[in-house]
Amino acid sequence: MKNSQSTKNKKSSSKYTEDWLPIKSITNGTIILDNKLKVTGVKIRPRNIFILDQVSQDNTIIALKNFYNSIDFEFWLISADRPVDLNSYLARLQLLYNQTTSPAVRKLINQDISKANDFMNNNITDTEYYILFKEKNDDIIQKRLRTLITGLANAGLESTQVSNDDLRVILDNFLNSGMTTNFGTVIS
Repeated sequence: MKNSQSTKNKKSSSKYTEDWLPIKSITNGTIILDNKLKVTGVKIRPRNIFILDQVSQDNTIIALKNFYNSIDFEFWLISADRPVDLNSYLARLQLLYNQTTSPAVRKLINQDISKANDFMNNNITDTEYYILFKEKNDDIIQKRLRTLITGLANAGLESTQVSNDDLRVILDNFLNSGMTTNFGTVIS
């Protein structure tokens, strides 16, 4: 009892938001809460349906409506911005630039490098979409994940179970206005 009281005192006197949250850990694409509930879900790959013909757009919207209406458990539909990291793309462009001798091709590559640097300097973000839910039972969690992935696939959307990194991005967006934090980092 004394240990739980000291934990409560620590949480109530802490100046860090994450100390107030009932999060025990983030593992295997799941947030494990202090009360043993688990929060997990799927990440939906964005798709621009408005470049499709009108019939395809309508079919996708109807399929999504049917999918959402078939979900028989509480869920959260979340959109979160994630900073775009173009460093590996820039490195590949630089290698290509160094290997190319044609002045016209070098000029095109240089323009791409310049455009990528402009994106990086303007803090460009990708918007990612998630469907999250909470549950204690691992079997029910797996069933719900399959239901979500299959239902979204039937609507023409790709999805995968969220990763630990995805969950940290969502938390960063809600708690820190999108600024990245390093949870659990020990500095010596």
